[in-house]
Amino acid sequence: MQQGGYGGYDQQQGGYGQQQQYGQQQYDQQQYAQQGGYDQQQQYGQQQQQQGAYDQQYGQQGGYDQYGQQQQGGYDQYGQQGGYQPGMQPQEWDFHAMEAKDGVRFSWNSWPCTKLEQTRCVMPTGCLYQPLKPIDGMPPAVEYDPIHCKACAAVLNPFCQVDFVSKLWVCPFCVTRNHFPPHYAENITQENLPAELIPQYTTLEYELQNRQAGPPVFVFCIDTCVPEEELEELKDSIQQTLNQLPPDALIGLVTFGTMVHVHELGFPEVPKSHVFRGNKDFTAQQVYDMLGLAATRKQQQQQMPGQPQQPQQQTSNSARFLLPVFECGFTLESILEDLQRDPWPVAADQRPQRCTGVAMSVCVGLLEATFRGQGARIMMFVGGPPTVGPGAIVSRDRKEDIRSHTDLQKDKAPLTKKALVHYNDLAARCVASSHVVDIFACSLDQSGVMEMAACVQKTGGVIVLADSFGQSVFRESFRRMFSKFSDEAADCDKDQLTMAFAASVEVLTSREFKVAGAIGPCAPLKRQGAAPKNVSEVEIGVGGTNAWSMGGIDPNTTVAIYFDISNQTPLAPGKARYIQLITRYQHASGRYRTRVTTICGPWTVDPNDTATLGRGFDQEAAAVLLARIAVHRSDQGEEQLDIMRWIDRSLIRLAARFADYRKDDPSSFRLSPEFAIFPQFMFHLRRSQFLTVFGYSPDESAYYRHCLLRESTTNSLVMIQPSLLSYSFNGPPVPALLDAASVRSDTILLLDSFFYVVVFHGDTIAAWRDQKFHEDPAHENFKNLLEAPQADAQLIMDSRFPVPRYVVCDQHKSQSRFLMAKLNPSVTHNSMDGQGEVIFTDDVSLKVFMEHLMNLAVKS
Repeated sequence: MQQGGYGGYDQQQGGYGQQQQYGQQQYDQQQYAQQGGYDQQQQYGQQQQQQGAYDQQYGQQGGYDQYGQQQQGGYDQYGQQGGYQPGMQPQEWDFHAMEAKDGVRFSWNSWPCTKLEQTRCVMPTGCLYQPLKPIDGMPPAVEYDPIHCKACAAVLNPFCQVDFVSKLWVCPFCVTRNHFPPHYAENITQENLPAELIPQYTTLEYELQNRQAGPPVFVFCIDTCVPEEELEELKDSIQQTLNQLPPDALIGLVTFGTMVHVHELGFPEVPKSHVFRGNKDFTAQQVYDMLGLAATRKQQQQQMPGQPQQPQQQTSNSARFLLPVFECGFTLESILEDLQRDPWPVAADQRPQRCTGVAMSVCVGLLEATFRGQGARIMMFVGGPPTVGPGAIVSRDRKEDIRSHTDLQKDKAPLTKKALVHYNDLAARCVASSHVVDIFACSLDQSGVMEMAACVQKTGGVIVLADSFGQSVFRESFRRMFSKFSDEAADCDKDQLTMAFAASVEVLTSREFKVAGAIGPCAPLKRQGAAPKNVSEVEIGVGGTNAWSMGGIDPNTTVAIYFDISNQTPLAPGKARYIQLITRYQHASGRYRTRVTTICGPWTVDPNDTATLGRGFDQEAAAVLLARIAVHRSDQGEEQLDIMRWIDRSLIRLAARFADYRKDDPSSFRLSPEFAIFPQFMFHLRRSQFLTVFGYSPDESAYYRHCLLRESTTNSLVMIQPSLLSYSFNGPPVPALLDAASVRSDTILLLDSFFYVVVFHGDTIAAWRDQKFHEDPAHENFKNLLEAPQADAQLIMDSRFPVPRYVVCDQHKSQSRFLMAKLNPSVTHNSMDGQGEVIFTDDVSLKVFMEHLMNLAVKS
């Protein structure tokens, strides 16, 4: 036994060190038959994703790139900027450096120059953008407003041409000449540049000077139909959270069961609340009237559009329900301490009267009337299915089962359609008011998350799914909702919440291509007049616009943006393309900010130059962009089989275009390193919970898809293809194949699937543990072996939101299904060959999948 060989993943430098072999990997049929080609291919994915699980960025440990080679500059030939410059021809792309610099990952980094060539590239042309990604080296938010182009409204950026003599700048998007404002013209020289023209500041943040929104607003909406012990756990979590909120943050309290109670926090002498019937559908105006807020709402409507109310303009009416934490903290805690379960009796064969739909409607109306246009969050704490009023998904009779995927497919869920209409209407009102809806569903039963998901997805909210309010999945996730910037942050961010409010993103492009749409936590931003010129007729996801409302965003929030190349004729060599991403949001401090990211990239002029196109292919970003399209199409009601066929056809066409092979000779099939892992991603995507609904409830499917549509590239890849580490006495932990052959009786496996973290003990390890060998000082190495995966699992859970479920299991025990369901079935009841755990399934293995791909790709 080796002493001290179990210190976790950080002790090994081999995470990427073995990946250089993939540059020379040969993918012929014989190697796949020997389980060599796909083994190494899969190992690459495991190493890469496990690295991301710890670093939250690829390529940030040990100075290695994604192929394990020591970085020799990558973008160093471009100077300190680290990005593409017009006229340059990169020989090797560093996708992770681009992501670290601007928070952007492109599927194709060197674009085809015509519409026809884009079609032949098969994979979507798009990017994954994190609007609030922390960027090393970015200066603190500058305290002045951005300078816009007078023609296209693009913001001044490092790619603009500047005439220092005439004091003019030329917009790279529309080639319009613009005069600098006087305060710029007086001081600007080649040696004295404003921050927005400094080459390395391709991403810059502005703190606007003429607008201020005021503090954030939070409304807690509590389900009182839950058991007494559950209610106590929930109340305790909320009371602890009050200490994390900024003192000036406004809070409100709504409780619901058979009735909805809106509590007056501004009346501390006697507990007082306004009651709404739970079985009645209230219009927005009725809510305003019953709360005495009609006058406040009318006053807001008279304001200029787009101008949020200033804090000092809040009326005494709104102050009855929404008050700063420092004013009403004691009152709120007193109400929570006295809060009891819903008093209405419930028969044994009946479900409680839970009016979730009415409660959300009242919360939306309350915020509409008081803080329209200002950042606010409605936090729904739900412990079961809605059974009465609008938004109900099941009757009170327990003999009636809650809808399943089969019921939805066969149209046997009559309440679902009405509930979807109700929640979609509420989502539209929240988007118009810049308000966010979060759902914390904690129950062993379904809670109607599928129907309510639109309210969350369109407003930028979060969903947390747990078994109970006492579970760490809920308690820790809720606590992390209110995480703050570190002490090392800039003074303007220090001690502020990392979450942002009332966000929107706008995309400006060069003339040669247009915006096709976006997929993620967003809704189209309605604008008056004709659509912008850079909006494509081809729609992918949420299209028909170049601007989207994102509501609530945090540093991990990621939106996928897709582009359509409209150019029909060849372009001149050296011509560059430009994209500008403008994110406007309300900072937690109450100030409005604008973050501007400007990207420059090359065109591939020669249509036959697949080598240049291929070198710029980011297979990780492409896999996530394709997965988002697949999930979006599934959410729109498209048949699962049709989506699978579309994925398969896309993969075959991509391989046929970019692989090296001889016609009708599968043994000659080879993929370059830039494409080598992509088929594996598609194999796991097809088997994932995002496209396969068997064994999952509609609520679970909605939750999984919601997470994929909002998380970063790294986290999304872990969802698609989980990472696996193997711990044994042979040395430090090593990445293992996501394969049944990796299951050994004398090893411990650590699986990270994003949604849960599994520590799996082989039979021999479990037997030694049960015999308490680890308690014997003579077997200290065995004790270290048992503790190492648990420590690494804790590292993963400490850095993730929502907190994953933690599962500790043994081989051949029931909980081991969490691991076995994710493994490649290379050893099944049909094959029974080789070593490893037998998986009883009819699914094809990765080896068979690759053989079919090679056969179809090389066909004439």
